[in-house]
Amino acid sequence: MKSEIERRIRAAEGDLLGLSHRIHAHPELGYEEERASAWVAEALSKGGFAVEHGCYGLPTAVRATAGSGPLHIAICAEYDALPGIGHACGHNVIAAAAVGAGLGLAPYADALGLTVTVLGTPAEEGGGGKVLMLERGAFDGLDAAMMVHPAAVESVVMPPTAMAMFDVSYRGKPAHAGAAPELGVNAADAMTVAQVAIGLLRQQTTAADRIQGIVTAAGTAPNVIPDASSGRWVVRSDTLESLTPLKERVHRCFEAGALATGCELTIEPSAPDYADVRTDARMARLYRANAEALGRVFPEAGAPAGAATDMGNVSHKVPVIHPLLGLDCAPAVNHQPEFTAACVTENADRAVLDGAIAMAWTAADLSASAP
Repeated sequence: MKSEIERRIRAAEGDLLGLSHRIHAHPELGYEEERASAWVAEALSKGGFAVEHGCYGLPTAVRATAGSGPLHIAICAEYDALPGIGHACGHNVIAAAAVGAGLGLAPYADALGLTVTVLGTPAEEGGGGKVLMLERGAFDGLDAAMMVHPAAVESVVMPPTAMAMFDVSYRGKPAHAGAAPELGVNAADAMTVAQVAIGLLRQQTTAADRIQGIVTAAGTAPNVIPDASSGRWVVRSDTLESLTPLKERVHRCFEAGALATGCELTIEPSAPDYADVRTDARMARLYRANAEALGRVFPEAGAPAGAATDMGNVSHKVPVIHPLLGLDCAPAVNHQPEFTAACVTENADRAVLDGAIAMAWTAADLSASAP
C-alpha cells in the first residue's frame, strides 16, 4: 500500500509544487488567506475530499475529509505569511505537503481503516487559529494529528516552547515640551522605563526564556510631550507552567513604567497563549523511519529551541508530531528574507514531496498497528 500512496503523491507533483509556489507568490496575513485557503480547498475537492471552506467561524479555515475508517487522523495545513517578508516561515511548503499527504491517502483510506481529515488552519503567525479551532471542536474525536514545517535543519521533534502575546499601551497628557514640560505626563517615558526594567529582568530569567517586543507608537513631534505610546510584546518559556510566572513578571515591568510616570496602563492579549509542543514518541519514531527511507538525514543536534506554534495547544489534547524539514539553507533561518527565498528552491520542492509521503506513510503505519 505504501508504494501506491507514494506513486499517487508523485503523480500529483506538478499540482503540489504549483500550489506551493502560487501561495508563496501571493502572501496573505493571518485570517486574510482568502486565495491560499481557496486553493487548498479546491485541490482537496478535486482529490475526492468532502470539503468545508469557511468553518468554525473562520472564513479562511478549511476542513476536508475522506474515508470512514475507525482511526481518525488529521493533517494540518498552514498558509499565512509574515508582514513585510512574505513566506519567511515556509507555510507554502506546509500547505502543499498537507494536501499531498491527503491526496495520497484518500483512495486507500477505507482499505486502511482510516478517516483522513486535512485541516486548513489560518493565522499561525501570532493569531492562534488552531487554538480557536480547537475550542470550537475541530480536533474533537481525533486519534492523532500531524504536520511538517520547513526549517534550516531537519528534526523529528519541534522543541517545546510556550508563548504569550500581548499589546501594551500607555496614556499620559500632552504639553509643550519647551514651554511647559512640567504639565505633561510622558507616555514615551513610561515605555522606556518598562523596557529598561525588562532589560534588567533578563539577568534573572532562564536560558529557555525569551522576552521580545517592538514599540509601535511613542509620540508624533519632538516638541510635544507624548500622551500615548504602544507596543507589541512576546514572552516565551519552555512550558505553559513556567510561562505564567514569567508573564506576570514582565507585566510588572510595564506597571513600573506607569507608576514612575503617572501614566495609565492597558495590557491586552493579542492572541491566545501558545502551549509547548508535546511530541508523541511512537508517531515520531514512525515518521523518522519513513523520512529516512526517503533519504532525509537528521543531525544529532536537532533544531534549536525558541520557536512556538499553536500546534502545541493541539498536542495537549491529541497525540501530535510536528517534525521540521531541513532546506539546507544555512545561514538563512526562519523569519528572514533569505528564508523566504529558500522556500521556493529545489530543496523546498523536495521537502513538499518528502513531507507529504512521510506523513502519509506514517498514517498508514498507524493504521497497521491500530488495535
